Amino acid sequence: MLELSILGFLAEQPLHGYELKDRIKALSGHVRPVSDGALYPALNRLVAAGKLDQHTEPGAGAAPRRILSLTAEGREDLLERLRHPKQAEITDQVRFNTVLAFLRHLPDRREQAAVLRRRLDFLQTPSSFFYDGERPVRAEEADDLFREGMLRVARATGEAERTWLREAVDRLEEGG
Repeated sequence: MLELSILGFLAEQPLHGYELKDRIKALSGHVRPVSDGALYPALNRLVAAGKLDQHTEPGAGAAPRRILSLTAEGREDLLERLRHPKQAEITDQVRFNTVLAFLRHLPDRREQAAVLRRRLDFLQTPSSFFYDGERPVRAEEADDLFREGMLRVARATGEAERTWLREAVDRLEEGG
């Protein structure tokens, strides 16, 4: 997800590493913080793979800033990642939000709709945080107030997301 975030933000504009880190942090927040120890090696891998270009500009202080931008190869990689997200990027809410944040860069509305349909299909499958054998436990069946709360909030969130996904797919497929 880190590489997808890097490619996605740089598809919007060239940035220096600190700005990029701040944007990734704002997107994933405290749930999945990004460290320098993860970010800069990922940037170096993408530069070495020809997906990012870099040049140096004078910094506001004494240190020069390394400005990163997306190459044509990097843009194609971004589009391919958006066309075909991994299953974990569909099923995990934080990862799916990262895909959603950049899905607008995919120019084909049918391909955008296909990604949303995959998420909708996943959300249609009954699931729970808790199970009675193989059967998902519903909020009304929870054995305590706190689990009931978790399940009620998850149900409401899931219903809202499914409604939005259906509306978005309809809009994308009708071309408006």
